[in-house]
Amino acid sequence: MADPQRVRTLLILGGTGDLAERLLLPGLARVVSRGRAPGLTVIGSGSREWTREQWQDRMRACFAEASEAADESGAEYLADTVERGRYLQLDLSKGAELADRIRDLEPPLAVYFALPPALAVQAVGKLQAGDLPPDTRLVLEKPFGSDQASAVALNEALARLVPEENIFRVDHFLGMTTVMDILGLRFTNRLLEPAWSNLHIEKMEIVFDEQLGLEGRAKYYDSAGALKDMIQSHLLHIMAFMAIEAPATLGERDLRDLVAATLRASVADPAASRRARYTAGSVDGREIEAYADSPGVDPSRGTETLAEVDIRINNDRWAGVPFILRSGKAMSRARKEVLVTFRPVSHLPEGFTGITDLPSRLRISFGPAEIELELNINGPQSVFRLERTGLKGPTHVSHLTPYGEVIESVLNGDPLLSVRADIAAECWRIVDPVLQAWAADEVPMESYPAGTQGPPGWNTSRADL
Repeated sequence: MADPQRVRTLLILGGTGDLAERLLLPGLARVVSRGRAPGLTVIGSGSREWTREQWQDRMRACFAEASEAADESGAEYLADTVERGRYLQLDLSKGAELADRIRDLEPPLAVYFALPPALAVQAVGKLQAGDLPPDTRLVLEKPFGSDQASAVALNEALARLVPEENIFRVDHFLGMTTVMDILGLRFTNRLLEPAWSNLHIEKMEIVFDEQLGLEGRAKYYDSAGALKDMIQSHLLHIMAFMAIEAPATLGERDLRDLVAATLRASVADPAASRRARYTAGSVDGREIEAYADSPGVDPSRGTETLAEVDIRINNDRWAGVPFILRSGKAMSRARKEVLVTFRPVSHLPEGFTGITDLPSRLRISFGPAEIELELNINGPQSVFRLERTGLKGPTHVSHLTPYGEVIESVLNGDPLLSVRADIAAECWRIVDPVLQAWAADEVPMESYPAGTQGPPGWNTSRADL
């Protein structure tokens, strides 16, 4: 018997756009090929005059990679889903038209707003209570608003349409695998948990540096920048999971309550923040033009491509520990990890040489997914000379893409990976003072050539690159 709560119809607003083509549909394909979305009807919508066949062609193309890797039954699931696919041409500026078309769709329904943030807010505002079928789930991409006030207003608009448990604010960076890898490491190892506090940890760095430049995303990125695009949503959530107290269960309420409590205790120091923008350079032999010269960029906006903030969590466990959150584009190498630096030993016996001032570190990498504990040991040349070694191992790698994990949680009605309303507002509350300081030019805009690891002086003082 089919689960009455499982989504039967997935409506993708903006189905003809880049997000649906690159991420949503390929992620959905992995879910479908494993038999986890039986009977699902996927409806694409957009302003283009597409036919049903054109939409099915897009689905088929986006499902191709998963189909090639699937077994016979998985390929049949994918083919059946393509065959059920439909297309709706919609003008989102007309609220009545959107509501009328949604009422005709088979529930339970999920509406995925694969739209630019401003257009998604506009579409939500056109809907009224009672326009949506019972049990409809609304799925929105980050950023959720542009500051705390707008996030609160968006939350209120959504709450007028459906209950909070049916609102899915998507953070694809925070997939199920990422969350469980962190929780498993933290709370199932007696060796780590007693040392997981300001008594033993000196600092924690959460970094998402990528080699990609703007890549044609000027329309969105130039109005966001690195702080809003990555730190405000993604990295603050990673920080919270690294810092939460032990949950009673892995249920969404226990976990999200602890995440919210951690974020409520968190503050950012604008004076300790840093920002920069890349100039022309080369990444792996690929020439990248200066960000300010890229098509669609308005240099007067002062949009940063590299951001760093210092967060302090004001509670008993973490008082005094800096959480350094950093994200940059067009860097010389990709670096996607959490780096935990432990405090130095209280006393080092006289007589050791070599590495005597480098503390132990735990590195949790998200690409590739692995952990490494860096330790000092006696080297092979001399029993008195300390050298660095690492204990390394892989962590769980999901068969689904990050978007696949998020989509599956929407279809199943599991809100664990969704950003709760109060959490979305808290993330903006933390970064709003930094954004205001930057807007007032209280923090200088630095520069770095594409293909480097940032402006001179950044590498040694904070990111320990």
